Amino acid sequence: MPMKPLAGLFLALACVLGIAATGSVFELAYGEPDLGLQTTRLILGLSLPGTVAALLAAIRINKPA
Repeated sequence: MPMKPLAGLFLALACVLGIAATGSVFELAYGEPDLGLQTTRLILGLSLPGTVAALLAAIRINKPA
């Protein structure tokens, strides 16, 4: 089944947000974050639920009717 273009955009967004979340976890775990503690926590706090939401949106958009 081919992927719908909008589902692909949401999947790409989920990938980018997942990478941001992973990077934030490593920054917080291994010393002083480059962007500061508050900013890194904010990025992590927004990217984790954003990843899940974008992934679920991509799945729902691409689901056959």
